[in-house]
Amino acid sequence: MSDSADPSSDTRLEALRRGEKLPNLIAETASGFAVFGDHQKLPGYCLLIHRAEVEHLDDLEETERIRFLYELSLLGQAVRTALRDDPLFRRVNYEVLGNTWPHLHGHVHARYEWEPDDYKFLPVWRYPDLRGAEHAAGTRHEELKERIALELRALLAGGL
Repeated sequence: MSDSADPSSDTRLEALRRGEKLPNLIAETASGFAVFGDHQKLPGYCLLIHRAEVEHLDDLEETERIRFLYELSLLGQAVRTALRDDPLFRRVNYEVLGNTWPHLHGHVHARYEWEPDDYKFLPVWRYPDLRGAEHAAGTRHEELKERIALELRALLAGGL
């Protein structure tokens, strides 16, 4: 799934709520669904999508806010751990935007040393071509997606 006004985002969220195991699903969490991004210009891009009909983080009760943000941090930790052996992996960035899809979700972006200097230290959305077909998630990303899923499931099993 990606942060877009594309109606398929809502359709896929409904499918996840019904318990359908979509190909990009990494794990179901207490607050929502961790999914592998549709586009992988920066490999390891994931999202945590809140399960309820909620638009803003501050629409949630305090305990649910804490749970969502904690689980977002676990997703980031899973991405970081899954990429630990990549010498060009640099860090993880987090974002909660909602500008084009007004449903509460958080982005986890892996960042790399190989990124062009013009973009390396800017927000990911400054890249001009994030959603090009050449960046679509596919079979070449399956191993990374599975490593992230394994790490996240282990972290979630530890509980809050």
